[in-house]
Amino acid sequence: MENYVVNVEDLSISIKMDEGILTPVRNVRFAVKENETLGLVGESGCGKSLTSKAILGINDKKCKATGKINFQVDGKMLNLLDLKFGGSEIRSIRGKMASMIFQEPMSSFSPLFTIGHQISESVRLHITKDKKKAKDITIEAMRKVGISNPEKRYNQYPHEFSGGMLQRALIAMALVCNPKLLIADEPTTALDVTIQAQILELMKELQKEFKMAILFITHDLGTVAKVCDRVAVMYLGRIVEIGSVMDIFKNPLHPYTRGLLGSVHKIGGGRERLFSIEGTVPLAMNLENKCGFYDRCTYRDDVKCSQVDPCLREVEDGHFVACYLDSPSQGKQNTR
Repeated sequence: MENYVVNVEDLSISIKMDEGILTPVRNVRFAVKENETLGLVGESGCGKSLTSKAILGINDKKCKATGKINFQVDGKMLNLLDLKFGGSEIRSIRGKMASMIFQEPMSSFSPLFTIGHQISESVRLHITKDKKKAKDITIEAMRKVGISNPEKRYNQYPHEFSGGMLQRALIAMALVCNPKLLIADEPTTALDVTIQAQILELMKELQKEFKMAILFITHDLGTVAKVCDRVAVMYLGRIVEIGSVMDIFKNPLHPYTRGLLGSVHKIGGGRERLFSIEGTVPLAMNLENKCGFYDRCTYRDDVKCSQVDPCLREVEDGHFVACYLDSPSQGKQNTR
């Protein structure tokens, strides 16, 4: 798998609680190539952020991760889960080779230090100890992400930045060391649509320049269609479908994927009623040995689907689905 920047194999995360063992991530498998963008979509609480943070080793200690997260380091694949939590090896990778844009820019910066000081911290840690060189590299990174007058902005504090400028500063912080993998966890959620478009275009331009692999986490299927090459759909801690953007949008095979796409309003669609998936996502604790989507699926097979949670299988070139039906139309629709 040397042509992949990161290759996640059977990643599971468990959390010990008083009520039992919570398993918010279960047997997750995906890989991202150089210069490729993989979109990770799904409802809130399905395990997207926990999965991405596991790659960087920044989940809480109570989150026990098993499986493999193979990351390309100096031409070799290194399992990041073998590295000591908080140790020097994982810290040498985090920020330099793999970095993350977090959801909320307002809470991602300390109010006690200037923006320039916080961005240059990674430079001083991974590139140079020389403060002047680190400042020059930081100012150039701020300029690349479209921050006007970066020499002045370098010495300003977070409260002096607008939301859009803070988001740009957050991207500058993530990209200042030219990482091989960028994890973008809903990077445009708090921004207005004009700034969103600018940020997405900026990310694509920087990806072309540095040939980064991007793991893009979002709820916005419209954004996925614009910026992603492939899409992984996540439900109840598992990948239920993965394929190219064209596969997922033109030929969705999993009932959950069809439900997500059916809930999006289509331009020119008139006053049609949007589709709603019945029920709620169950708690990922003491789960029964059946399809995780069984109780909410209107196409379920009461025999097959109630026995074992299906594994991902390839139904066409590069298109995988965790469902017993090749297409939902093969199942008998439940009209209850």
